[in-house]
Amino acid sequence: RHRPGWLPGSAQSSPILVVQRLKTFLELRDKYVKKKVLFEDPLFPANDSSLFYSHKPSMKIEWKRPTEICENPQFIIDGANRTDICQGELGDCWLLAAIACLTLSEKLLYRVIPPEQSFTENYAGIFHFQFWRYGEWIDIVVDDRIPTCNNLLIFTKSFRENEFWSALLEKAYAKLHGSYEALKGGNTLDAMEDFTGGVTELFELSEAPKGLFIIMKKALERGSLMGCSIDVTSANDIEGQTEQGLVKGHAYSIIALEEVSEDGKIRLIRLRNPWGWVLWKGPWSVNSKEWSTVSTADRENLKKQTLEMSEFWMSFDDFKKNFTKLEMCNLTPDALTGDERQSWTVSINEGRWVRGSSAGGCRNFPDTFWTNPQYRLRLYEEDDPEEEQVLCTVVVALMQKGRRMQRHAGAKFLTIGFSIYENQHLQKDFFLYNASKAKCKAYINLREVTERFRLPPGEYVILPTTFKAHEEGEFLLRVFSENKTVEETEEEKQFRVIYQKIAGEDMEICASELMAIMKNVLSKRDEIKSDGFSLETCRSMIALMDTDGSGKLNLQEFKHLWKKIKEWQLIFKRYDKDGKCSISSFEMRNAVNDAGFNLNKQLYDIIAMRYADKHLNIDFDSYICCFVRLEGMFSNAGLFPKLKTLCMHFLLLTSVSL
Repeated sequence: RHRPGWLPGSAQSSPILVVQRLKTFLELRDKYVKKKVLFEDPLFPANDSSLFYSHKPSMKIEWKRPTEICENPQFIIDGANRTDICQGELGDCWLLAAIACLTLSEKLLYRVIPPEQSFTENYAGIFHFQFWRYGEWIDIVVDDRIPTCNNLLIFTKSFRENEFWSALLEKAYAKLHGSYEALKGGNTLDAMEDFTGGVTELFELSEAPKGLFIIMKKALERGSLMGCSIDVTSANDIEGQTEQGLVKGHAYSIIALEEVSEDGKIRLIRLRNPWGWVLWKGPWSVNSKEWSTVSTADRENLKKQTLEMSEFWMSFDDFKKNFTKLEMCNLTPDALTGDERQSWTVSINEGRWVRGSSAGGCRNFPDTFWTNPQYRLRLYEEDDPEEEQVLCTVVVALMQKGRRMQRHAGAKFLTIGFSIYENQHLQKDFFLYNASKAKCKAYINLREVTERFRLPPGEYVILPTTFKAHEEGEFLLRVFSENKTVEETEEEKQFRVIYQKIAGEDMEICASELMAIMKNVLSKRDEIKSDGFSLETCRSMIALMDTDGSGKLNLQEFKHLWKKIKEWQLIFKRYDKDGKCSISSFEMRNAVNDAGFNLNKQLYDIIAMRYADKHLNIDFDSYICCFVRLEGMFSNAGLFPKLKTLCMHFLLLTSVSL
């Protein structure tokens, strides 16, 4: 999918899909209001299957609606803010840290939490929330039965006993992943991304870039969400404290950054602990001597910003010394090292690694690395034409799909990464002798790996891979390019219209759909009089161009196929001297040579036997079918095939008996 000008933080989604989802929720709600029955969610029932998949809680749990827990329950009281988020018995501090960041922006918050919901007007025990999921916004509907023990919420709660938006948001997110237990332990970036559709970046604070304070301050001004944590280095570190009271392996939200004193030398950062209380005992903690070093006005301003007991200030230097990771989710891919705001184009590709086919592993596995899915990247123009070296900015984000939801089956995050090479549709021998043009810094077992690059204009191939070969999984590859979209030609516009009409919602085409598109396109071309291609030829085309192993072609793959067909069509016209849309089997030899295929006499004989009619002529469909198979044969045979192997490949592809 290719979306010019689309911004992940802009909350853009298909208006039709948004209306359909809202209609589904409203229809359900109105149905139950009319029936005077409270909704019970059959897909996330109020029983143990929604709570856990391995460890049954020791406490006695009772599912209750807010109307059964307290008097006058409210969805949101005085606006949703970070004081409404207190962690319960579930180890999902990573999720709550992201929710706390989300409350800093009403626009983002109410995109996730539709505000027109209540326990009074049109109440039917049904609520809904919206999350970004693998390239689109989805609507999650839940009932309002919440796990309790002794009439108290056991998971996330508000400090107000009668406010329930945070508890219901947590329930919707648990439903999205299969159970509450599936939320135990995680990465704050994952939730931030699910709340915004933004672009994630992970910083090791020991290798922090220069000007980090300015970068982070600018990020907050642009609406970025940020969190931080301290690495766990041993089993004893889990939720263990440092000498100054910080918790290892725990997620903190970053709320604000400030510079105080006239010379601006004192730089402070404000953090929040999802547990609801502060353990920080270092400089700038409550009543510490450092507060006396700033003016009364600054002191009052800083303390006024601290809304609750879970927030605290520390110096920025102490922040860098004590914390190990900074997690940032930006609403656009704009760099934070300058003031420029760019127009971005994003392409979204979904694919999978299949054992024995496209799960080739990293470059440590040279025999299979080349079989990984390959995605074309074309960078057309430089970001700054005045630069001496012409470079384009590109942000690549590789996300593995569905692993948290599959935890009950023992699934864990795969170790993933990617490499970028010049050229396109590359085969085994190329990777043996050529280094990548760019690659991710490291393979890592996180949901998403994101890197920013500056590359010269040109054609590239991105290979998303697992670290080990033969590991199966699904992924989403997003590529953001910081340059103007090249205007489509009239022909390309026609392709897009025809393609979208036939491809349907999945925006991919099978062999029969490809045959329909080719017939439509070729009927509009005067230079070749053709009724299109046979189903057999179209199947061969898909086998050649299907780089992601889906068995179908997306729009970009179709465009690449058409580019090749046009090149071969020019050669065909050269030898179709009488304009009858056929060439003789003798001319076919020259056409094959012109296309760059060097064959021996035996193979030319096979082509004549397989593709020529009784008059020794080869029509356009047979010609293209032959070239498609030759292209596939040469690609799969490698750069230095033996003649015997080449013959065998060709015989297998053409099903000729001699």
